[in-house]
Amino acid sequence: MHTTIEEVATAFAAITETVRPEQLVLRTPCEQYTVEELLTHLSGVFPASARAARKESQADAQPAPSDPASVAESARRAAASWAEPSALDGTTEFGPGAMPAEFAAAITLQELALHGWDLATATGRPFRLGENTGLLVLKVVEQLAEQARSNGAYGPAVEVRTDAPAFDRALAASGRSPEWSA
Repeated sequence: MHTTIEEVATAFAAITETVRPEQLVLRTPCEQYTVEELLTHLSGVFPASARAARKESQADAQPAPSDPASVAESARRAAASWAEPSALDGTTEFGPGAMPAEFAAAITLQELALHGWDLATATGRPFRLGENTGLLVLKVVEQLAEQARSNGAYGPAVEVRTDAPAFDRALAASGRSPEWSA
């Protein structure tokens, strides 16, 4: 899992670092967010993820700056934290409370992958992941889909070809159309 998180964090950071100020107002495929609002959301998620990987308390956590370069660096730090040998062991505190560390890592993976694609698509850039990475993202999205739909994080599933690439199927399972355009 940790090598996949690192791969996706690298792709995410490469996209995020290229966001220009005039693109901050653009809508993203994640309907509730503009580019700027999505960066603000992620400025809290990734530091919390890094703390979860290190088994640190979330009690006094503060979000990081939400400018593109800072969010990209925050994603890299989260990935590095999940690469530590003990990161996936036991339970940790993340989001709504205590959970298995492997589940917190899975949430981090889907945040990086789905929102990386959201940012890339909104700003007119490709977001490519290897097929094996896409398969793992698909597995995670399918695992989270029912709960994510019930809390409004995912929309209704979108139909795609059964032979579509795994990452496209993951996008569709999260309620995103791989063919989305602004």
